[in-house]
Amino acid sequence: MMQWFGPAAPEYDERRALFNAMIDKRPRLIAACDGPADVKEALERARKERLRVAVRSGGHSVAGQSTNDDGLVVDVRPMKTVEIDASARRARVGGGCTWGEFDAAAQEHGLATTGGRISTTGVSGLTLGGGSGWLERRHGLSCDNLLAVELVTADGREIRADETQHQDLLWASKGGGGNFGVVTALEFGLHPVGPMILGGLMAWPADRGPEVARTFRDWADSAPDELGTGLVVLNGPPEEFIPPHLQGQPLVGVAVCWTGDEATGDDLVKVMRDLTPEIDLVGPMPYAALQSMLDDPPGLRQYWSADYHDTFTDEALEVFLDAGARRPSPLTQHLLLPWGGVLGRIDPESTPLGQRGARWVSHPFATWQDAVDDDANIAWVREYRKANAPFTTGGVYLNFIGDEGDERIRAAFGADKYERLVAIKSEYDPANVFAGNQNIRPRATHLKRRG
Repeated sequence: MMQWFGPAAPEYDERRALFNAMIDKRPRLIAACDGPADVKEALERARKERLRVAVRSGGHSVAGQSTNDDGLVVDVRPMKTVEIDASARRARVGGGCTWGEFDAAAQEHGLATTGGRISTTGVSGLTLGGGSGWLERRHGLSCDNLLAVELVTADGREIRADETQHQDLLWASKGGGGNFGVVTALEFGLHPVGPMILGGLMAWPADRGPEVARTFRDWADSAPDELGTGLVVLNGPPEEFIPPHLQGQPLVGVAVCWTGDEATGDDLVKVMRDLTPEIDLVGPMPYAALQSMLDDPPGLRQYWSADYHDTFTDEALEVFLDAGARRPSPLTQHLLLPWGGVLGRIDPESTPLGQRGARWVSHPFATWQDAVDDDANIAWVREYRKANAPFTTGGVYLNFIGDEGDERIRAAFGADKYERLVAIKSEYDPANVFAGNQNIRPRATHLKRRG
């Protein structure tokens, strides 16, 4: 049953809160929808009252695109069903599910698909934007495993897009963002994963950074597809598994997700182990536990960005580590992720995403607590991107960035795919009702702005 929440409702502040505490918007109405009929009712009310629309699932959009001021938020979080067909290796997932919820259900059968590295991220938002995760080098992005999507369009139609109908809309949903409708359900292909994998974190004091980073780059670049990994500059958290002398201290770490044969994984990880990490938490662990390893608590302030790289030279590593040493906040994580594997071998025309052949993604992930530190942390991300620019391809993965303008959106797709997305947007949402996202404007809007 539909529930409406306005500013006078006791639950209003909790309902409107997002992952990024920098976002403090006050919608006029929040419509908690538990099915397509509720979504249609909410969109009809938005039309009648001329309210701007935002769509909220996990609420992890760093730019706060899943809410608005004085508009209507379609909140799909009540749509929590997860149905696993283990024999067909197929899942049907409600539009309000998080990756933690999806992973838990699929892992009961030893199955998974590529999901986000933060367990509280919404399945729908991550998938619509592409879907990067630890399994991407073996099984592709989340969107590469998307078989069907069910959504409600701006004019209230319920549409199922799959390989037999609305194929253009299915293609657009594999990375084109939430531009085309409100997703109420998604269907995925699943793969045998876990429930136990070889995973965890190794870490060294930051002064070991150059040696560790160069070894990691060469190791990860040539690794088998079964290895998902990342280099991260962080501060040691105040946890019992961190030696007391490293708690609060800058570290360089390597995350590991190995989904192949355990003995082979042990041999592979030995390359990094031979550098004698002071923290070595890599071992057999549940895949679902690895999926929450990087979770941050809610209520923190966030500003992120990202860039693609074809190679990551010693000079690029120096810039990366120098920026890591100058992080204004001890909560910030500075990430370097290897792509390649299956992700780079999938037909580039099968999704809207551009530059699938990129080998690396750099991802400055600023996190802090106090609003007084906003300027310093935002400046840190921007200064790193400026110093890093000579080593980048110009492409970007949009789920890793905030609102950085139209040119960055175009760069994520390339000119031809962007124009194809504009055509699909013009068919399914010609009035740009769904503009609260990495927005692809329909042709009529383009013409109006030009005129």
